[in-house]
Amino acid sequence: MPRYANYNTTVEDCLKYRLKSLTENNNTYLKSYGIRTGVTSWTINGQPHAKIDFKVTHTENGTFITFDYRCNGEPINYNVNLISRVSNLGKGEMWFFVCPVTGKCCRKLYLNGTHFLHREAYKGLMYESQLKSERTRNMLKVFEAVYIADEVYDELYKKYFKTHYNGKETKRYKKLKNIIEASKRYPADTLESLLMM
Repeated sequence: MPRYANYNTTVEDCLKYRLKSLTENNNTYLKSYGIRTGVTSWTINGQPHAKIDFKVTHTENGTFITFDYRCNGEPINYNVNLISRVSNLGKGEMWFFVCPVTGKCCRKLYLNGTHFLHREAYKGLMYESQLKSERTRNMLKVFEAVYIADEVYDELYKKYFKTHYNGKETKRYKKLKNIIEASKRYPADTLESLLMM
């Protein structure tokens, strides 16, 4: 009798807590000193899946977020430090979580157990793509190169899309152009050949 596959939890399976939830959409959690509270919730197919309470403490002496929730019926409460660094674009500052286990700075924390941590804090946590065979990964690369998503053309022909700036091609335009050029290198029947394999 064959064994059933025993796959590890993947990064995509984990709940993610993104730092942008504290900084975007006019959120004031990190704009001025003080203590502010909030709630983050997740849904699956429009149905409530999980919810946590959090509190951001932002002072001259330091900044941290306190997570407060229940996991498997047990109350969980802990702090994760936040630090800011000057943006490499020279426009303001960027905020990062400091993982309480690894000490690494990151913009996303993952829940694979009881605490939100940097993904490297979990041994064996992999991306879904790492579970695919080499042959499957290679086929997907070819498929992605041959099949140009409608979004590529949609973006290329947006009303205010800029192809050039100060006489030079923009990085975004170069990237889209490279995607289209790569797809032209494959014969017209490549997709059919892939699907027949």
